[in-house]
Amino acid sequence: MPTAIAVTSPDLVLPSPDRHTPTATVLQGLAGPGGGAATKGAVGANGAMGAMGARGAKGSKGSAAFSLEQALTEAHTLIEYHGYVIVLCPASAPPAVLHRLHTVRSVLETDRIAIVRSELPPLGLSVLALQLRQLSVCDFSPGVLACAARLLSHYIYAGALLGSVARLDRVPVTLQSHARSWVPGAQFAVLATPRPELVKAGGDTLLAGPGFSTKMLYATGQLTPDWVLDTLAPAWNVQGCADVRLPGESARWWATGKLVEFAAAIPDISVLYQLVSSVRREDCRWCGLELIGDRCAFCAAPLLPPSERAPAERAPTERESAAAPGGGTEATAVRALPRGAT
Repeated sequence: MPTAIAVTSPDLVLPSPDRHTPTATVLQGLAGPGGGAATKGAVGANGAMGAMGARGAKGSKGSAAFSLEQALTEAHTLIEYHGYVIVLCPASAPPAVLHRLHTVRSVLETDRIAIVRSELPPLGLSVLALQLRQLSVCDFSPGVLACAARLLSHYIYAGALLGSVARLDRVPVTLQSHARSWVPGAQFAVLATPRPELVKAGGDTLLAGPGFSTKMLYATGQLTPDWVLDTLAPAWNVQGCADVRLPGESARWWATGKLVEFAAAIPDISVLYQLVSSVRREDCRWCGLELIGDRCAFCAAPLLPPSERAPAERAPTERESAAAPGGGTEATAVRALPRGAT
C-alpha cells in the first residue's frame, strides 16, 4: 500500500492525471474548537476514507465538532491502512492546525507521521501534493518520499497576477509598487517561489521562468487570465496550460481577491523520479529511515556532518572475496542484497 499523502484542506487536492495516481487524504480533525479547517468528506488514497471524513460529509460546520479522540482515530486509521503518512501543512495555516498535528503524533507515540511545512502558495502546494502522490506508487521509501517535498519545492514556479499589492506581505514590495496599487487598472505579476520577484504586468520586464519543461496550472479569481495565458505562458515556454479551481485560501494568502494564481511545474513522473533518485540517500541516525537532504522529515533529526558519519561499507576486493569461507560466494551474495533484505 503506498504511503498516504495528506493535506489540510480539500482545496489542495488536484484531480489525478491518470488511474495510477492515488488521490490525497484530507485530514478533517486538525483544528480544535474555534479552528478553521475544512470539513468536507474526502476519500483517501486507493479509496481509504479518514475516520473523520464520513462525519464531516454529513454537514458539520467546523472543526469544533471534531474532538481530539476523533482526530486520533483518523490518524490511527491512516497509519494502519498505509503504514506511513506524509502531511503537507502550509506555513500560513492557523497555529491550531499545527498544534493539533503535533498533539496527535505525540499521543499516538508514533514516528510514522511526517509533518512537512511549506512556504508555497496554495496552488503551488496543491501541485507539490500531486507530485508526491505520483511518486508514492514508485519504489521510494517513506523517508525519501517525505524529504522529496523540500527538493521538489525548488522546481515549482508559483505566483499570481494581482490587481493590488498594497497589503501583500509574502514577497518584498517596493514603495513605488505600493503607490501604483492605487492606480485604477494596475496589475502586478508576482512570483513567490523559488525566488520572490515582482514586476508590473504589461511592462518590458517579465518574471524569470524555469529553464526546464513544465506544465502550467492557473486558477482564476476576480481577474481575467489573458496576461497569464497570452504573455507569461509563451515566455516560459510551458508545454500546456490547464484551468483549475481557485483554492479558498488564495485570496487571504495573496491579500486580494483580484488575482489569477498560477504554478508551473514538472508534470512527467519519469523526470520527477530521476530527480529524486539522483540525490544521495542516507540513513537517519535517530529513527533509521532513509532520507535525502540534511534532515529527516519524520523525526526532524539533522544529518550528521561528513566528518562524524560512519564510513561507507567498502566492497571486497577479489583477493578478499577469494579468502572468505566458501571462496567468497556467500559474502558476495549478502552484499548484493537490496537495502532492508535479510
